Amino acid sequence: MSSKGVVLVTGAAQGIGRSIALRLADDGFNVAVNDILNNSEKLDALVSEIQEKGRTSSKYVADVSQDEQVKTMVDDVVARHGSLDVMVANAGIAGILAPLTENNWDRVMNINARGTFLCYKYAGIQMIKQGRGGRIIGASSMAGKQGHAMGGTYCASKFAVRGLTQAAGF
Repeated sequence: MSSKGVVLVTGAAQGIGRSIALRLADDGFNVAVNDILNNSEKLDALVSEIQEKGRTSSKYVADVSQDEQVKTMVDDVVARHGSLDVMVANAGIAGILAPLTENNWDRVMNINARGTFLCYKYAGIQMIKQGRGGRIIGASSMAGKQGHAMGGTYCASKFAVRGLTQAAGF
């Protein structure tokens, strides 16, 4: 079965990421999926579900806030599937109602903002190398448009994703 291309979806083991991965498989893409080690079994189930749809799929356990892990993940997706045509930087944590401490700030910003940046960076490098462009998508939320009480860190991280995405489009 021909494919529309290869997609990598981060934070794909559950929730919105899982739904995105399944929809893209339905739309004719081969789908590589990522999440953290704690969600490895959920990734295995997702890979099987995507393969049952007649698409190629593979899993990548990596922390998107870690530069070398993201680089290796993108390289491995390309080695396995032959290209990377769409990056969906979806991985994130809420941090809503968490106390506004330096530790919570660093954790949420590292995963939500830095993780998105690293996914954009390595997907962009690969897509330029391929010479045919691609699509890079970042998951934000309404919290990326308006601040909320008790959600300062989360809102700041989603505003960062929104700003980075807009700037990357130029």
